[in-house]
Amino acid sequence: MIRAVVEGNRTRKEFIADRLLAKAVARRADPQKRVVIGIFRLTMKSGSDNFRSSAVQDVIGILQRKGAEVIVYEPTLPDGSTVFGCRVVNDPAAFRKLSDVIAANRYDASLEDVKSKVYTRDLFRRD
Repeated sequence: MIRAVVEGNRTRKEFIADRLLAKAVARRADPQKRVVIGIFRLTMKSGSDNFRSSAVQDVIGILQRKGAEVIVYEPTLPDGSTVFGCRVVNDPAAFRKLSDVIAANRYDASLEDVKSKVYTRDLFRRD
């Protein structure tokens, strides 16, 4: 049973990464340009600052292995630093502009002006 749960989680992360890549490829203006996937916050739960064992780490790894550039918006980290091999971009306007697609575990009203770029499982926009 545990093996099935682990495999199901792995399959779901691959599915999410593939969906993000497909959306990014469809949105980019220059087909020669490498896609840029923005990760909006690393935390799994609203109000949390713990992302050490967040599932998004696995999704980031899958995206990187598939050739995407991944950037992160995480205000708890210094702008310009790196986390999980990704550049941290904490200027919200720059993050939104650089990202072909934005993955958000929890939807945030600050993404409203780029909602067509946002991929989230937070369908009801509540925690």
